[in-house]
Amino acid sequence: MLVTGAEGFIGRHVVAALLADGHEVVSGIRRPRPAGGPVSSLAPMLVACDFDSDTAAEDWLPRLDGIEALVNCAGILREGAQGRFETVHVEAPGALFAACARRGVRRVVQVSALGDPADGEFVASKHRGDARLASLDLDWVVLRPSVVYSAQGSYGGTSLLRAMAALPAVLVLPGSGAQRLQPVCAEDLAELVARLLRPDAIARSIIEVTGPETLTLEDYLRQWRAWLRVPAPRLTLRVPRPLVALAAAAGERFGTGPLGRTMDAMLARGNVGLPGSSDRLAALLGRRPRSLREALAVRPSFVQDRWQARLHLLDPLLRLMLAVVWIFSAWVGFATPASQAAAILEPAGIGATLAVPLVRAAAAIDLLLGLLLLAKWRTRWVGTLMIGSLLAYTLFIGVQLPGSWMDPFGGLLKNLALLPAVAIMMALADRR
Repeated sequence: MLVTGAEGFIGRHVVAALLADGHEVVSGIRRPRPAGGPVSSLAPMLVACDFDSDTAAEDWLPRLDGIEALVNCAGILREGAQGRFETVHVEAPGALFAACARRGVRRVVQVSALGDPADGEFVASKHRGDARLASLDLDWVVLRPSVVYSAQGSYGGTSLLRAMAALPAVLVLPGSGAQRLQPVCAEDLAELVARLLRPDAIARSIIEVTGPETLTLEDYLRQWRAWLRVPAPRLTLRVPRPLVALAAAAGERFGTGPLGRTMDAMLARGNVGLPGSSDRLAALLGRRPRSLREALAVRPSFVQDRWQARLHLLDPLLRLMLAVVWIFSAWVGFATPASQAAAILEPAGIGATLAVPLVRAAAAIDLLLGLLLLAKWRTRWVGTLMIGSLLAYTLFIGVQLPGSWMDPFGGLLKNLALLPAVAIMMALADRR
């Protein structure tokens, strides 16, 4: 079985379910080798698949050698460095599906998205990709899940919702909080995929994959809050729709995470299936799908779950503040008069001829690192250079100008707090 998008949130669950069902799995990933090694120690077979560039059937034919079925879990929530909706959701999958038809890989399961194409190009492009698949003479099935969650982890929009649920003292709700959802457990979705790959499974069908209950967004967040063992909120803040739309627009323009117009539109309309969709899922699974409360009840939360939920929102704030510190430090270095720079470094035995270029060079380094951090360019590399510069500044000034340790404002001492702050930022760089 070839699973594309295998390093994603849904893809990882699908790989695990297929392995549990006895299949041999080839994990299609964007990079030849993910940062942490194979997607699963039990599924070491990997193949590089770039949905941003592989838009011809000939690109996919060699990857289908020995493949009997395909599960496509690849997708993006927003356009950016990972590609455009039309390419990732329509052109590349269309080429892959055409290659399956040419190679004789008849069974194809496409993980799409539940929603109205009017909600935005994310859903609209997903559905156009579904139409490409449905036009081919294949044993295809299209799955359109509602909000997918798991007590074992989260990614993207589900991470953002967990973070909203874990805010201390306050529960923030976009709009009224009455938006309707039919959340489905990721493990149930993955089990469904495994069942659809069996010889007697249905084919040529679009299935809305929804949980057994309809919840409001407020109910959903409160259940997660209780599971995370966060005390009941003292204040419920209902953010007016115009402010929510403004925040979504800002997230779309300046951010790279799930906060954007796509998620805003889908939540504003609600994300529920047609009547009977949950009953159909139950019939396909041979059992009732798990409700959110049931799924959370069998997997207790731990302090690490609260860390992940709360750090999700602190991570971009930490990155921004560190960038501000480095950029402001650069501004101070460039703005310091030559005479003052010479006077500062004179006790260290550095003359005026060398002092000014040294101060300006340090400012240039700070500015470069601050800007690279804002651009999110190789966070671990930038963080390593930041720690190196902090150590260099602290050791040089601390040894050459020992009186700096006694600065009443603690300028040099604060470097000691910045060191673990940068290390935490580096640890949070992998938000998947």
